[in-house]
Amino acid sequence: MLTFATSVYPPLALGFFGLGTGYLIYGPHELFGYPGKSERADRALGVWGVWMPGFCQLLTGLILFIGLTWFQVFAKSPPLYMAALAFSAYGIHWFAIGMNKYRDSDPHTNAGMSVAYMVISAMGATVFFKVADWPVGLLFLGLFAIYLSDFFASIGVALGKRALGLFHLVTGAWLMYLTYAVAVDFSLGYHWRV
Repeated sequence: MLTFATSVYPPLALGFFGLGTGYLIYGPHELFGYPGKSERADRALGVWGVWMPGFCQLLTGLILFIGLTWFQVFAKSPPLYMAALAFSAYGIHWFAIGMNKYRDSDPHTNAGMSVAYMVISAMGATVFFKVADWPVGLLFLGLFAIYLSDFFASIGVALGKRALGLFHLVTGAWLMYLTYAVAVDFSLGYHWRV
C-alpha cells in the first residue's frame, strides 16, 4: 500500500477565492445593473462564472475528495468531507451558470436548482455550526440566502434579482475575508478563523 504524508494544507483558500471573485463580479450586475445588459456583458460574465467560481471550486473539491478518500493525506477531519461535497457541487453548478449566462439562456430553470442548493447550503450550515466553525457556518447561511433569492429571481420576482445581487456582494466580501484568513493562518500561523 502506498502511503503519503499527512498534509495540513487543504486548498480551502482557492475555493473561497474563486467563489468570492465570482460573487463580486455577478453582484454589481444584479444589484446595480452594472455592467448593463448586453450580449458582450453576458459573454464576459459567463466566462468569469465558468473559470473563477466554477474551476477554482471544482478543483478544490476534487483535491479534497481525492485527498480524503484515495490518498488520505488530510488529517481525519469529517467537516472536510462536507467542504469537498460543497466545493465540488458548487463548482459544477457554476459551469452551468456561466455557460447559461454566456449563451443568454432562460433563467427560469434556476428555480429547481435553487431548491437543491438551499438544501446543500443548509447541510453546510448544520455541519459547520455543529463543529463550532462559525465563520464557515456564516458562509453557508449567506449561500442559503443567495439560493433563496435566486429562486425568486428565477420565477420572475423583480426584487429577487436585486436581493440576489445584494447577497452575492455581502457573501463575496465574507469569502474574501475567509480567503485572507485561511491564507494567513496556514502561511503565518495566525488564528483569524477562530
